[in-house]
Amino acid sequence: MTTQVIPELSGAVDAPWDSVVALRAGGVSLVLGLPDDALPFVIHWGADPGEWDAEGLRELAAHALPPLATNGVDSSVIASVLPENSRGWTGTTGLAGHRSGRAWSTRFVPVSVEVTGQDGQGGSVEVRAVDVDADLTLDLSIVLLPSGLARLSAGLTNIGDSTYTLDGLQLALPVPTRADVLFDLAGRWGKEKVPQWREFTVGTHLREGRHGRTGADAATVLTAGTTDLDFGQGEAWGLHVAFSGNHRTLAERAFSGERLLLGGELLLPGEIQLGSGDTYTTPDVFAAYGAGLDDVAARFHTYLRARHSHPRTVRPVVMNVWEAVYFDHDLTRLLELADAAQRVGVERFVLDDGWFGSRRDDTSGLGDWVIAEDVWGGGRFRALVDGVKQRGMQFGLWFEPEMVNIESALAASHPEWLLQVPGRLPIEFRHQQVLDLSHPGAFAHVERQIISLVREYGIDYIKWDHNRDLMDAGSTRTGRAGVHEQTLATYRLLDAIRAACPGLEIESCSSGGARVDLEILNHTDRVWASDCIDARERQQIQRWTAQLLPPELVGSHVGAERAHTTRRQFDLDFRASTALFGHFGIEWDLTAASPEDLARLGEWVDYYKAVRSLIHTGTVVRRTLESGDLWLHGSVSPDRRRGLYALTLRERHVTWPAGRVRLPGLAPLVQYRVTVAGPSADAPYDPRIHPSWYRTGIVLTGSALGEVGVHIPALDPDTTVLLDVEALA
Repeated sequence: MTTQVIPELSGAVDAPWDSVVALRAGGVSLVLGLPDDALPFVIHWGADPGEWDAEGLRELAAHALPPLATNGVDSSVIASVLPENSRGWTGTTGLAGHRSGRAWSTRFVPVSVEVTGQDGQGGSVEVRAVDVDADLTLDLSIVLLPSGLARLSAGLTNIGDSTYTLDGLQLALPVPTRADVLFDLAGRWGKEKVPQWREFTVGTHLREGRHGRTGADAATVLTAGTTDLDFGQGEAWGLHVAFSGNHRTLAERAFSGERLLLGGELLLPGEIQLGSGDTYTTPDVFAAYGAGLDDVAARFHTYLRARHSHPRTVRPVVMNVWEAVYFDHDLTRLLELADAAQRVGVERFVLDDGWFGSRRDDTSGLGDWVIAEDVWGGGRFRALVDGVKQRGMQFGLWFEPEMVNIESALAASHPEWLLQVPGRLPIEFRHQQVLDLSHPGAFAHVERQIISLVREYGIDYIKWDHNRDLMDAGSTRTGRAGVHEQTLATYRLLDAIRAACPGLEIESCSSGGARVDLEILNHTDRVWASDCIDARERQQIQRWTAQLLPPELVGSHVGAERAHTTRRQFDLDFRASTALFGHFGIEWDLTAASPEDLARLGEWVDYYKAVRSLIHTGTVVRRTLESGDLWLHGSVSPDRRRGLYALTLRERHVTWPAGRVRLPGLAPLVQYRVTVAGPSADAPYDPRIHPSWYRTGIVLTGSALGEVGVHIPALDPDTTVLLDVEALA
């Protein structure tokens, strides 16, 4: 059974619900203690030992607490899913708030518990608890999804007569003491998703996002793991806060031995004031256990792919014209680009920034979502859209709906629609201010302008950008901090536009990868991982974006030979093979490309179309080889009958050539043929470079490929070889 409940938890007073519940799914078990007088606590979260024997579960629950060896309080301290100081917990508490200095410490007692579940598919525990002294109710939801991913959320309701100020609400899950290392991500614009490791020492490792958006430096998945943790080994317990505004994640190791992962929204001072009957609902907090980082990633990918809103059509080849023309818009020039795009097989053509209002550079026009007459008037914009569609491509358009330039008609007519502290505007950021979408007038203005354009021109796709942090982001309506309301209003706006324009797809872009989280993907169809399309940087960015998102949700484009952001130069095969493992696209002035490059790019587009169904449905596998100088990235089909692996040399290794490379994820008893794949496989055989099987392929079982491996070509730095592995009939 997925859900097992066993009464008679030792020491518990009789309650109208069972005292322990075991949820099981996808190789994960989540065992919860359900006291009658306290909030749920986790007895076990990790590998599933199999269906629980009733007596064994009873024994586990009865003896779940450690001895009283801390020279502390005189009874066992339990760090519940929402830790409370009133229970003796001296670490970070789950709830912080007060009523003008009173009701600052809570002691919730359950009044109802509902447990549901299905065989093999996980289950849920829904708890309602009350603190009669603080006049608060707490509705706590703990769900184990079929993928083995846990999802936690809570709703806090003020049942008193006076206002309750909420300062923070975060949920917690414990990890075992063998989790000795911490792993998360850092980064900045153009260099997102930088991995960082540290020892899990006593104290708190705190990651706060105060950008008003997810942030290029977001932890993404804060992970505790065993010391041998890698992609395919060790154990990992990861936590992700699904929220696109301010948030916090932390890992805490207490003097008494407990190790917790906590997460929730970061609330600015006074941001949430709960009047009588008001409820605050937390973002979803997702938690994944896995046998290695790939296993953790797979749980997130499985969850995302199972959503009703997940893209079901093949991911079209995209051409975005930003790096081709920047603000220099011209109908003839863009139709020439459309011609080149058509010739290489592009399926979606996207016009970027500069088509509206006074937007000839980045200092003006934001907020005025009307066609620029001086550039696109006289029917020229219609001619572009029609020209793109006549060439067999979808048409996409760039917007930045949450932002406004002071030099715009919108800001001039409605200065009260700008987020600000009364009496001063926030410091400018890329010449921008933030439009307060929680203001009904501002919301309706943007909604009306975007829907009108989408309908009038038959726009298929929106690149939705967000290019500044929210600082001093106060509401002119309430005078309070406005990041929380702005974030929720953005979700509502995205949903309203998609509901009014069926079939429209939206990309989440935020200075590149500064808004990558699970909640934004409930309202959009893909993310732009980074404004940097330097293929070497993208190898890392995409490698670690995959810790949360599957490749079909991550825009990955082929740029110019010399990268615009770094000025480094790479050959086309490396740029294209890097872009292959994502939602493939092009961001390059194809009118300046040589005929040879255009022909080669067309081959890569054709190859992407041939393998995208594998890449976009398969299980992602990653390995770090040769002391980190050689990287493996691959995708294995759900039935494990086919795999595609990319081997990329990052640095020249101290010895050479590389040893045999093992190919993970295949079925052990199946025989496979391994061949070199992709357009770059046409290189003439050279025994000084290529292994002996290079021309004919090699046939081995999945166990041999996974445990022994094969020799690969002697690669130069910043080059990739693709290996196609297919089961024999």
